[in-house]
Amino acid sequence: MPLIERKGKPALHYRVDDFTDPWKNAPTILLQHGFGRSSQFWYSWVPYLSRFYKVVRPDLRGLGLSPVDFNPATDITVENYLDDMTALLDALGLESVHYCGESFGGILGMVLAAEHPARVRTLSLVSAPVSLNQKHQETFAVGFKSREDALRSIGAVKWAALTNGTTRFPPGTDPGLLDWYANEMGKSDVEVMCGLYGLLRHASALSFLPKIKAPVLGLYPTGGPITSREQEEQLAAGIPQMKFVHVPTAFHSVLTLLPATCATQVLHFAAAHDGTACREQ
Repeated sequence: MPLIERKGKPALHYRVDDFTDPWKNAPTILLQHGFGRSSQFWYSWVPYLSRFYKVVRPDLRGLGLSPVDFNPATDITVENYLDDMTALLDALGLESVHYCGESFGGILGMVLAAEHPARVRTLSLVSAPVSLNQKHQETFAVGFKSREDALRSIGAVKWAALTNGTTRFPPGTDPGLLDWYANEMGKSDVEVMCGLYGLLRHASALSFLPKIKAPVLGLYPTGGPITSREQEEQLAAGIPQMKFVHVPTAFHSVLTLLPATCATQVLHFAAAHDGTACREQ
């Protein structure tokens, strides 16, 4: 199990998928998951990307296979996440990557691209909000006082199952997918999820947008419940180089609903920036 061990700091788990030709020294696409998820949620993207790019899939601190070796109540901060990401890049010897982040992972990508521009070749945002609005904070509470109360009262699996049908997936979604998704989210530590939501409740990437110099691709649902048109307008106004692609769903989990469409868009966006072919000759 690949772990980055750091004295006095949390260990970080990551996965590497590489089916590129070894003599070509292909560049890297980093796939960063969102709230309560893990690197496993990118599994369906790997076949589309890893023939032409090395793919790195980190687990955020305390999620996936990254151990909870820190205090979730105090040590989940934007600054710590930035330190984690740059430590990962340094440990893997990566001067820069094509960064692709979904939902909260996209928010972190905006901050990374703004604060460490030399590390981000391109930035791809997958259903990534600028911030969470009050309406959806209430939706995620599923009838409890807060999302934290819900998670502590009913657990991560049941909470994920209840919220799957509110914002993530449309009616008629394969029940097997819904069960898999809820069970995978259910592996997340509840206190880590609560600590992360404490950050998300007030986090906003708005002030970072004008500092982003990398080319940016936005993959968004059509009128999504979390990433509203207003937020897209904030992104377009704040980021100098922003390209939007709307995929054919009105639900948030475009990562899982349309993996071939989304992965192919990211692949061609990165390849166009590199000036390389991403198809077999």
